[in-house]
Amino acid sequence: MATVIGWLLFVLALMVSIGLHECGHLIPAKKFGVRVSQYMIGFGPTLWSRKRGETEYGLKAIPLGGYIRMIGMFPPNPNGDVEVESLSRTQALVESLRADSLAEINEGEDSRAFYNLSVPKKLTIMAGGPVTNLVLAFVLFTIAFTVIGNPTTTTRVASVVSCVPTAANPDGLLSTDAQCHGSSKTAAALAGISAGDELLFANRKEIATWSDVGVALHDRQGMRTEVSFRSGSTVVTKQVVISTLTTDVLDEQGVPTGAKTDRGFFGISPEIVNIRQPVSFVFPQVGSMIISSVKALGTFPAQVFTTARQLFTSQKRSPTGPISIVGIGQITGEIASAPNVTLSAKAYDFLTLIASVNLFLFLFNMIPVLPLDGGHIGGAIYEGARRVIARIRRKPRPGPVDTAKMWPLAYGVTLLLIAMSLVTVLADILKPIG
Repeated sequence: MATVIGWLLFVLALMVSIGLHECGHLIPAKKFGVRVSQYMIGFGPTLWSRKRGETEYGLKAIPLGGYIRMIGMFPPNPNGDVEVESLSRTQALVESLRADSLAEINEGEDSRAFYNLSVPKKLTIMAGGPVTNLVLAFVLFTIAFTVIGNPTTTTRVASVVSCVPTAANPDGLLSTDAQCHGSSKTAAALAGISAGDELLFANRKEIATWSDVGVALHDRQGMRTEVSFRSGSTVVTKQVVISTLTTDVLDEQGVPTGAKTDRGFFGISPEIVNIRQPVSFVFPQVGSMIISSVKALGTFPAQVFTTARQLFTSQKRSPTGPISIVGIGQITGEIASAPNVTLSAKAYDFLTLIASVNLFLFLFNMIPVLPLDGGHIGGAIYEGARRVIARIRRKPRPGPVDTAKMWPLAYGVTLLLIAMSLVTVLADILKPIG
C-alpha cells in the first residue's frame, strides 16, 4: 500500500509540475492578448476537458508532458501563396504546418497571433514555463533544506557491523555474539564499539567529520591501529587490527569492471541527523546542481546508448545512468515503503526528488532546439538580433522569424526523444535501479 501511495504521490506531483509549467506559458500569453485555444496536461486521448471562455482546459491519458495551443505560432510565407505541387516533400510539410497555424486565426485576430508579438513578449511567454519549473525547484529545495533539514552525517555511531561482509553474508549484519561463519569479527565489534558511541580518533588522527574515518582507515587493512571513542562519559582507547574487505573496482559510471581491490573495513555506520540550513545555503547548493546537471545533459545521448547496450547484454546497469519517469516512480515507491525510516526523512527524499525533476524540466526545456521551449526562445533571440542589426545598418525592419522552416528538424528531434525515452523505460522495467 505504501508503494502504491508513493507512486500516486509522484504522478500527482508530476502532473502539478507540468500544469504549473504550462501556466507559465498560459498566463503571460493571455496577458499579452494571444488567444489560447487549448491548455492540456498530458498527451494522447482526452480524459476530461471543459471550455472556459475561449480556452479548452483538459487532462489527457499519458502524463508525460503538456502543452498550450496559441494561434499564429508560424507567420505567413514572406513570398506569399505558393503552389504546393511545385514544392519538395519537406517544403510541403512546412507549408502544411503554416496553413494549419494560420487557419486558427479568425477574422480580425491578426494582432492576437503569436508571431506578431514583440521579441520581449515572445521570450516572456516561451521562457515562462521552464522558469516556473526552476522557481518550483527552488521552493521545494528550500522547504527540504530549511524546514525539514539537510541530512548530515555525524561522528556518532548509528550501528555496528559485526562480521566482515562476504559473498555468503554480504551485509555482515550478524549480532555481536554470533559466530561469523566463513568470516571474521570487524575491528569495530572487537573494539567494543556500540550504537550511540562517538568516534574521536583513528590512527591518531582526529575524527572531526565522518569523511575523516575513511581517510584515516581506508588503507590500514591488516594493520594494528589505535582508535579512541567516547562511550557515555568514558573515553576508550583500543588497539585493533583493521579488517580487510574485498570489493569490486568500478568504472566512471559506477559499473563493476570485473577487477577486485582490498581496502580497510572498520565496521560502523554513522548517525545521520537533519540539520536545518539557512536560506543562503539553498542558492549555492542548487547552483552546484545546475552546473552538474548541464554537464550531464551534454553526455545524455551517450549515456542512453550505454544504457541500451547494458539492457541487451549481461553487463550491469550503471547506477548513475539516465532513468525515466518509471524509474523515478519506482524510487518514490521505495521511499514511501522503506522500513525504519522516519516520516520527515521520507518527506525530505520526496521533496528533493520532485525538486530535481523540476530542475531537469527547466534545463531540458531550455535546450535551443524545436519542439522544446528553448527552440522558440532561440528563434525569438535570433529575431531580435536581426532587428538590432537592421536598425544599426538603417535597413528595413525584418519580419518575424520563420520557425516553421525548422519543424522538419523538430520531427527528427521528437523521434530521437521518443527513442531515448523507450530505452530508459525498458531499462527501468527490466533492469531497475534501486
